[in-house]
Amino acid sequence: MKNLKIKFAFTIAVITINVSIAQDSGIAKSLGLYVFPSNDQDKATQEADEMACFKWAKEQTGYDPMNPTQVVGATVDKSADGSAVVGSAMGAAGGAAIGAIAGDTGKGAAIGATVGAVRGRRAKVVGDAKQQQANDQGAAAVSKELENDYKKAFSVCMEGKGYTIK
Repeated sequence: MKNLKIKFAFTIAVITINVSIAQDSGIAKSLGLYVFPSNDQDKATQEADEMACFKWAKEQTGYDPMNPTQVVGATVDKSADGSAVVGSAMGAAGGAAIGAIAGDTGKGAAIGATVGAVRGRRAKVVGDAKQQQANDQGAAAVSKELENDYKKAFSVCMEGKGYTIK
């Protein structure tokens, strides 16, 4: 008898928790939207309307908020492109000019070539990183736009069913 009372109490607690979670969750809530039943719709009607609008908005936009489209920025080509060679040539020319003034053209050209190559390669790496960051930001903006379009379609549907939504 004691075990039966414990099982009964546990079952009641689980049911209470599940009802509480169900009331606090919902499609609109997961989208960060607040829905008010303007025409005194009950909870079951609201849940059915949210499900219908979820499906309709998904059909209209092609976006599924439960399984969002992964938008990825284009990968930047980080392979060598000759920037180190160009930098080396420019550095050698500048180094030779400085070396001529100092009296050792060859040594100046060698130092200038090394410094120019390093600068050219560094400039490529920095440029590639900036381009990758721009590509990733563009992808994030497209993802946000897809999500916002879905929320707009969902909201329009819910308003059409007599709800106030924000």
